[in-house]
Amino acid sequence: MSSPATAYLREVIKAQKNGRAVGIMSVCSANRFVIEAAMHQAKTDDTVLLVESTANQVNQFGGYAGMTPKEFAAFVREIARTMNFQEDRILLGGDHIGPGPWQSQPAKTAMEHALTLVGECVEAGYKKIHLDASMPCADDNPADEPHLPVEAAARRTAHLCRAAEKAFAGISGRSAGPLYVIGTDVPIPGGAYGKQPAPWVSRTFDVTRTIAETKKSFIHYGLESAWRRTVAVVVQPGMDFGPEAVVAYDRKRVQKLVSQIKSDNKFVFEAHATDYQSSSALREMVEDGFAILKVGPALTFAFREALTALSMIEAEIFAGRRGVRLSNLRDVLENEMQKDPAPWIKYHRGEDADSFIARYYSFSDRVRYYWPRPKVEASIQKLMANLVSRKLPLPLISQYLPNQYEAVREKRIRPIPEELIRNKIMEVTDRYSAACRSLTLER
Repeated sequence: MSSPATAYLREVIKAQKNGRAVGIMSVCSANRFVIEAAMHQAKTDDTVLLVESTANQVNQFGGYAGMTPKEFAAFVREIARTMNFQEDRILLGGDHIGPGPWQSQPAKTAMEHALTLVGECVEAGYKKIHLDASMPCADDNPADEPHLPVEAAARRTAHLCRAAEKAFAGISGRSAGPLYVIGTDVPIPGGAYGKQPAPWVSRTFDVTRTIAETKKSFIHYGLESAWRRTVAVVVQPGMDFGPEAVVAYDRKRVQKLVSQIKSDNKFVFEAHATDYQSSSALREMVEDGFAILKVGPALTFAFREALTALSMIEAEIFAGRRGVRLSNLRDVLENEMQKDPAPWIKYHRGEDADSFIARYYSFSDRVRYYWPRPKVEASIQKLMANLVSRKLPLPLISQYLPNQYEAVREKRIRPIPEELIRNKIMEVTDRYSAACRSLTLER
């Protein structure tokens, strides 16, 4: 029996196949404020929340979010309880689940880690899993190709699926099995780096071959049931973002892909790196068969904007006051980023002054890797404590968070830090809500 959340995704796909332009936002984030905002959006829309973790972000070794799949699932459910959000309306997913985090290791080792990860995801309650074994490992590709031959990727995808199905079979009292997504968008997860030309668009020949080879491998390994639950394919629709630029979706470039998916009675497209796309572009994507729209950095970018604005309000209110210690959030983050430059160094090259600005403000949003760090968390807590100690002046809210000022004036939110932050993030989720035109949940 399908859970309400899984059933909802199936209904979205069914509607797409029947010619209705509906979709679902996939929130790829482990940020508490982002998940809270997304839950509030789902409550407003009376729909399901699809929230996913990537293999880099959450894995059996902790990932950069410092959580295993089981811990991430518990984290999301704990937020749901505080938000009074029904847990059966949460659809947990895994993004790019495969050997990606361990590419620098031999394929055997990397795949062993990936097989463990996908099993742990299923055991933790993940019900939608993007299987991605497209990336070469240390001993795979002497020619240094960016991806594996499709046959090899398909075999590894089937191995991942078999591990997921084995884990699912071991869960007592189980409902319907996980839904699977195959394929890859190839560009670097979280956006491209450097000044690159517009990303290519996947060829229909390659998409057809990926589907055919993956099906062949699934059947070979006895995964017919899992294949029936494989619902979407990831493609590259020619859009992306970098530190200072966004490559917009251009539906004229994907006409062949759109014709292909419209004629397919099984699959929809899953779109990665939809961050920073305009409302009209997101709507066009849903109309063109991209039923699952993934977003992550744009949400934490909005979170960073909100915290930056609040730290400026903090400085205006408390600067020079005796006995008040400021959060100094910007300085704390800069110190942490300098101590450990690995998450941003390949994205932000150039003069020191330019790099200083890019590290904090760029669309690539490498800052998101630092929010869970203890010193940064302590700085955020100090910022919140300072701001809740007195009433925030409306003129300062207007100066630094003008849209939230309007929401306060209209009594849609209160002038307190948590609600200002959430409302800022919902400027992003609102665009996805409008594009997806959510189905009505059955009661």
